[in-house]
Amino acid sequence: MAVLFVHTDRLEIRLTRAEKMLSFKSAALTDDPWVWVRGIRAPGMAVPLTLAVGTWKFHDGKDFLLVKGTRTSVVIDLDEQEFSRIIVTTSHSVQLLRALRLPPVEGTTRITD
Repeated sequence: MAVLFVHTDRLEIRLTRAEKMLSFKSAALTDDPWVWVRGIRAPGMAVPLTLAVGTWKFHDGKDFLLVKGTRTSVVIDLDEQEFSRIIVTTSHSVQLLRALRLPPVEGTTRITD
């Protein structure tokens, strides 16, 4: 089962090896996380183009967002999980992708299996 660690400057998600292999469809680094946001906030908090924290529901599921401004963010698309997408702003984005064993890509280019 995934374990989440909330630090003062980041969210850490630890998955078992099997969860890593089965759950990730794709991941990307982006300098503009707002283009990846879909749906409506429910529940959560949002200040347009400044802060988005919580769950965003859309017609086919829900996403989890922790987005601050236009800083570098990681967009992770998941398969058959509670959330379809996780968008997290972090200064440790490259390290996060390495921990997930996914190669880093600049911009909004997606990495797929």
